[in-house]
Amino acid sequence: MAVWVPANAQKDKSDKTSGTATTGKVMTMTGTVSSDGKTFVADKDNKNWTIDNPEAVKGHEGHHVSVNANEDTATDTLHVNSVKMLGQEQRSHAVKLKVIAQHL
Repeated sequence: MAVWVPANAQKDKSDKTSGTATTGKVMTMTGTVSSDGKTFVADKDNKNWTIDNPEAVKGHEGHHVSVNANEDTATDTLHVNSVKMLGQEQRSHAVKLKVIAQHL
């Protein structure tokens, strides 16, 4: 007995040949995009993430942003789905919360 399965149904969401991390937990986090757009530093824990699709953050280099991204914790890689610019006030609040948390 033969079973027909469409070719696209067999494809895993994670295409290892393209380096695109589209699997993994979807997260929304705030942080800063590097000046070259290739990395992201999270506000929460200062963790450095490699952005596997830097074109998604084009124009936000060096800015404090909120990103919705698929994370690959095995390789510390983010695949950015969307990015939103944050104001200076939100950054100040995030920094204050971080300082408070460090003293707990």
